[in-house]
Amino acid sequence: MIRRRALLATPALALPAAARAQAWPARPVRVVVAYPPGGSTDVLARTLAAALAEAIPGGSFVVDNRPGGAAVVGTHVVAQAAPDGYTLALGNNQTHAANAAMLPSLPFDPVADFAPIARLATVHHAVVVPANGARSLAELAARGKNGGRVTYASSGVGSASHVIAETFVRREGMDATHVPYRGGAAATTDTVAGTVDFFVSTWPQVVALVREGRLRSLGIGAPARLPETPDVPTFAELNAQDLAVDAWFGLWAPARTPAEIVARLSDALLGILNQPAMRERLTGQGFVTAPMPAAEFAAFQRAEVERWRRLVEITGIRLQG
Repeated sequence: MIRRRALLATPALALPAAARAQAWPARPVRVVVAYPPGGSTDVLARTLAAALAEAIPGGSFVVDNRPGGAAVVGTHVVAQAAPDGYTLALGNNQTHAANAAMLPSLPFDPVADFAPIARLATVHHAVVVPANGARSLAELAARGKNGGRVTYASSGVGSASHVIAETFVRREGMDATHVPYRGGAAATTDTVAGTVDFFVSTWPQVVALVREGRLRSLGIGAPARLPETPDVPTFAELNAQDLAVDAWFGLWAPARTPAEIVARLSDALLGILNQPAMRERLTGQGFVTAPMPAAEFAAFQRAEVERWRRLVEITGIRLQG
């Protein structure tokens, strides 16, 4: 009798997983971003959180910035969360691939501890300098050789911007000092101010500043020159194909989240990303929409973990932890 009364007092627990999934969402869903506000991951999260709230009846999606520890802090929050669909991670190639290669002891498994929902978008990386900085990639390389010294910003130790910049520095034999920041927004600010000599940034972070003339882009990892900045050469044109490493973004839930919730989120996101208005909006922000459903995204992520292991072997970058 006591057991029966206890179950009746907590009817949600008595429901099967499928029924609980049908009732989802009954309260706001937290979308954790492991970076400070203002960076590319944060911009994408806020854009898609608003769209999900419109696409899923009764849905409310709130972005929760949890920066720190090379994006490990926020990602760990989601790995530890209850698998009920109310805590999600909007992350990227660092949170769910690069850190697995760079950190010897992550407090979570970026593959096994998460349920992939969908790949969302990709972005190109670009080398940017202050408006009065080097006028070409060759000039920048020359400044770091023959007794010269340059400084470069990154969005954090072990980030894609760090790995790409270090690849460039090592290939050219430059004398360069790495200045890591806690996210791309602060790194961009100091590059505009001329505090550092260059920054390998995601394109959404800097495209408006390049168009305004407050930053100069020396090269970009796009397959062809972009219409909004036709004077910016591609890395391929500059024989620097090794710098063309795109960043990618995805959404994950904790492992063991009901498949019905994962499917609802995946279907909603794929629908949103295939809308012409959303594609146009994200393109204007510097993103390339690249929707990929859950199963395909899971295979893609596993392959990316291996790719980043190879990149780490080339650069020698490791994180302590």
